[in-house]
Amino acid sequence: MACASCTTKDGSPKGCKNNGTCGTDSCNKLTVFDWLANMSLPNGEKPFDFVEVRFKNGRKHYYKNAENLTLAIGDIVATQAQSGHDIGMVTLSGELVRVQMKRKKIKERPEDVLKIYRKASQKDIDIWSDARDKEEPMKVRARQFAIDLKLQMKISDIEFQGDASKVTFYYTAEERVDFRDLIKVFAREFRTRIEMKQVGFRQEASRLGGIGSCGRELCCSTWLTDFRSVSTSAARYQQLSLNPQKLAGQCGKLKCCLNYELDSYQDALKAFPKADTKLYTEKGTAVCQKTDIFQGHMWYAYEGEWMNWHKITTDQAREIIAINNNKDREKIASLEDYALELVEEAKVEFENVVGQDSLTRFDSPKGNKKRKNNKNRNRNKNTNQNKTQGQNKPNTQNKPNNKNKPAGQNKPNPRKKPNPRNQNNKPKPQAKDAK
Repeated sequence: MACASCTTKDGSPKGCKNNGTCGTDSCNKLTVFDWLANMSLPNGEKPFDFVEVRFKNGRKHYYKNAENLTLAIGDIVATQAQSGHDIGMVTLSGELVRVQMKRKKIKERPEDVLKIYRKASQKDIDIWSDARDKEEPMKVRARQFAIDLKLQMKISDIEFQGDASKVTFYYTAEERVDFRDLIKVFAREFRTRIEMKQVGFRQEASRLGGIGSCGRELCCSTWLTDFRSVSTSAARYQQLSLNPQKLAGQCGKLKCCLNYELDSYQDALKAFPKADTKLYTEKGTAVCQKTDIFQGHMWYAYEGEWMNWHKITTDQAREIIAINNNKDREKIASLEDYALELVEEAKVEFENVVGQDSLTRFDSPKGNKKRKNNKNRNRNKNTNQNKTQGQNKPNTQNKPNNKNKPAGQNKPNPRKKPNPRNQNNKPKPQAKDAK
């Protein structure tokens, strides 16, 4: 963002700390690096007598140095205006100004050229800074006046002229607005000349600035000077979902960055057959459903079987189209024959070295893990101690105690059959009585 247009009041930027009067013009919005500054002119050549001057929010104009003043980048100058004078800062001088004017098609006609009066004095700077301090509270009041009159417009910014003799109100509106009553209210309340200027939504975003969804400052407020039209076909070429919340920028229009890679996508799509070309097979007619520009694959589905997609390469699709376009109008058997030839690349599964694969790794604090580990250690210690104690002591509970048993329990069980293999179990022969 520009130093002079930052919202910090009574403070200097953190970088150069010059509060908008940088000697190198390095922190200004839409700055241009003078790569011809160290080059000397040939003998007999005069330096280019035009200078680039920047005003609030990156507004730049080119003025003629008719008085041959020694101007450097960062000088505050008083420039010619339609009525009175304006105060701005020199941002570029030398031969590079000629290149910029040629690029922007600005002619050096005497009737269209504005001049630089002088270097700004301390009185000019004080009037200019006091007028800049009035802009923010005046903008709040102006918006309230527009709301009271029920006008369908938004006053986005206010800019004072350097001599505080005129105020320019920048507004945005979707339809034509009759603001004649509003100008009367402004003139009565602010006691100055009023100028209303309508700007587009993209120009409003470039003047106000901000942070985009990418995390960086808006392109229109930093380096982008021309606003090209952006259409939804740019998103279709890049196979982006037509979601207005994601494709629209802060200005409410389609993002300018959709045009940055559009040429690369269009060049890559030249190797693909047209998506509306059908493939004719004996099994049926196949229609293209999806394309993958990066891998060079296309998905086709038979008419009536829209749920079953068959993936083939672009070379195979062109081969099938060439067969269909022969004189004999031949047809292939089916797409499955070509789809089977595609070998899926094995996905490389990377091992998790850091151990941050779990999404719930931060749910429980570290202290709880230590407590759980301590509890487990104590449990293991107790179980080990019980085991060692049980090995040393005799187990008296499981041993039979014959003394405590009542009589008759030691008798043999009559129901138990004797084991014939065991000789001890054989009944002893009884002695006969002697006669």
